[in-house]
Formats: sequence, structure tokens, C-alpha cells
Amino acid sequence: MELAKDIWQTALGKLQIQVSKANYTTWLSDSRGLSCQNNTFVVGVPNVFVAEWLSKRLYPLVRKTLADIMGKDVDVRFEVHNREQLSASPLVAQTDGGTSSKAPQCRFNPRYTFDNFVVSDSNRLAYAAAVEVAENPGSSYNPLFIHSSTGQGKTHLLHSIGHLTTNNGLQATYIAAEQFANEFVLAVRENQVDKFRSKFRNIHLFLFDDVHFLIDKKQTLQCFFHTFNELYSNNRQIVITADCAPRDMQPLSSKLKSRLEGGLVVDLQPPDFETRLNILRAKTEKTMASEMEGVLHIIAEKVCENVRQLEGALVYLTAQSKLSGTKITPETINKLLTSMTCKQDIKLLLRMVADHFSISPEELINKKRDRKTTLARHVAIYLMREGYNCSLSEIGKELGGRNHSTVLHGYEKIASELSTNPNLSSQIAEIRAKLNPPKGRRGTYQTA
Repeated sequence: MELAKDIWQTALGKLQIQVSKANYTTWLSDSRGLSCQNNTFVVGVPNVFVAEWLSKRLYPLVRKTLADIMGKDVDVRFEVHNREQLSASPLVAQTDGGTSSKAPQCRFNPRYTFDNFVVSDSNRLAYAAAVEVAENPGSSYNPLFIHSSTGQGKTHLLHSIGHLTTNNGLQATYIAAEQFANEFVLAVRENQVDKFRSKFRNIHLFLFDDVHFLIDKKQTLQCFFHTFNELYSNNRQIVITADCAPRDMQPLSSKLKSRLEGGLVVDLQPPDFETRLNILRAKTEKTMASEMEGVLHIIAEKVCENVRQLEGALVYLTAQSKLSGTKITPETINKLLTSMTCKQDIKLLLRMVADHFSISPEELINKKRDRKTTLARHVAIYLMREGYNCSLSEIGKELGGRNHSTVLHGYEKIASELSTNPNLSSQIAEIRAKLNPPKGRRGTYQTA
């Protein structure tokens, strides 16, 4: 059981940077490895709803991740396990599909507090504004809008606000845009939209994560707009995060942009080396010996895209060392990081492609075959082949175990259409523009 627990911790470190933040927090963070016998890995989850969702949506990705770690193919089974033996989830588990009229009772992530948020010049203003609205909700900076690229600490600040607010006896609710959209769609199907909206009416503080997820979802965005207006008119504190400032959100209506910009808009910049090092020190002060300072320096130097990848790298490296029995040294860290960085480049590409086509990265990997998802998958195949010079088998492995002929078909289809389809060529150019050319990798992007 201890071995299964360690393997699953390693898997979570890798899954955290492969799936969306909302999906990781909602479906994976409250799980643990239970056993691994007869080539079947058993994952413990809190309820049947989570087990069914993971089995239908993330099974191929979880199976592939475990196979990479264990060096062999395994089957995966998700079983309901005693909740008290699992780590606490930062989000409420909605067993009614989100249509209850009661406000969600959130258990904010205990790892995300103001006390363990590493403050630097890159985030000082956002931190100060977050503390202010937590201590005096509704009296200033309403709404507070925090934006940054992925993994810079937006969610950490939202949960920190939630902790402080609830400790002061007020009711705060955190919800990710993806969860909000899923619950709204279910409410529409069950003709319970008013009931869905009513559960946010009596809260003191509304924490809404990743609002950019709603940009192309007109009905859900309209529901959010009405919810926002109702809370604002009742002087309820609203804190919203996104991956860009409101003025850069296209095609957001000018009316909603005006609402989002009506308070304070602040950003979080990527942490510099010293900040990344301090973050690692804060994460390891209770678990890592002082002689490991050199190792932390290497991680801080190598992993610089965002805080989430920094944390994921630390979890992954520590667990890999424990599983293999290898002592953590600068040499072993360099070897593991080289492999991890290579895979992260691919994950970033898949995430960019998924975002461009307004689907989730998981949909690229699973068996969904509608026209939009299939096109996105073919584009991902083409970009992996052209930009990273991945072999057909490597690409197939990254996309849920697809075979050689399927990958080749996808690549050739895009390659043949580029010269005759200006729209496709423009889409691929747009995705490439968002990606930094991989350093030290075989292959470079060419203009289509």
C-alpha cells in the first residue's frame, strides 16, 4: 500500500501539469493510491460520482501516466474509499449536480494561505489587494480582478482570501469557471436555472476562478453576468481571476468589460530566480535537509515557466527519488529534469492547441471524435511532428495510445491541406506564435 501511495503521488505530480486546474482540483486532488497487484492499480476516490467521471474522462491519461512511471502497462480501477483516509479537497463535492439552491460550502485548500504565499516584487500589489478585500470585503476594490499566465498564484490568492474571510465569520464561495459552466448546463437541462443562480445570492464573498473559460459560452456568460450584477448591487465582494486583463478579452461585450474593470485590476508576473528559490524553500523547509540547498538551486534555474510547474517538479522529483531509492543529488536532478522538461514542452503544446479550439486537453487524448476535436487532435499531431520531431509512436503514446497508422493519417491530412486551406494555415501559425521554440530539441517550427 505504501508503494502504491508513493507511485500515485508521483502520478499526481505529473497529472497536475497535464490537466486543467479545475479538473485536477475537482477530480484528482482528493484521491490516493490504494494498491497495485496483478498489473491492476487501484485509486481511491471519495464517491461514486468521482469514480465514474474519472473512468469515463481521464482513464487513458491516468493509465498512460502510471505506465510511464512504473515502466509497464497497467490497468486502472477507481474505487470509493473511506473519505477520512483521503486528503481534504479544496472544493465542495456536489452530489446533486450543482442544482441545489444552497450556497456551496467550500473547504478551502489548507495549502493555500496568505502565510505561505511567497511575496515578491512580481506579486506584491496583488497580494496586498487580496489581503485588503479579505479583511474589508465590499468596502474597496470591488470587484478585484487578478490576471496572469497559468500557474502564477491566482488560485492560491483566492483560497487565501476564502480562509481569512471564513475565519472572520463570513461566508465565501469559490468556484472555477469550468465547474460553473458544467453546473449551469446541467441546470438548463433540468430547467432549474433560477435555482442554480439563487445559491449565490446570500454569500458575502464570491471567488470566481478563470473567467476566460466562459468567453465563447454565451448562455453561461450571460448567467455569470446576472450573478455578478446581483452580487454587486448587494455590495457583496467579488474577486475574479483570468489569464489576461479584461481589455484583452475578445469578444467580451463592452458592458461586461466595464463591470470587470470597475474595481481594481492587478497582475501577477512570473517569479524571478530568487522568488522561485524561496518558494521551493518554503515547500521543503519541513522535509528537506539543509544540504539539499544546491538541489533547490538547480530546480529553480531549470523550471521557470510558472509556480505550478515548480511545485509539480518538486513533487515529481522527490517521489521518483523515493521510488527508485536514488539519492537526490545535482546529477540525478539534472537527469530527471531533462526528461521532465521535454515532456512539459509537449504538454504545453497540447494545452495551447486545446485552448485554441476551446476544448480540454483531456479531450485530445480520449476517444471523442466530433469534427472539432478530431481537427484539434490532427493539428496537435502535426505540430508535435514538425516542431519537436517526435516519432509517430511517441505522438501516439502522448495522445492516449493511438496506433502508428492513426497518427500518420492525422499528420498527412494536415500537411496536405495547409497549401490549400488558408484558415487552417492561419490557425496553426497562431498556435505557433504562442509557443516558445523548444531549446535544445531536435526540429524547429517552419512557416507553413
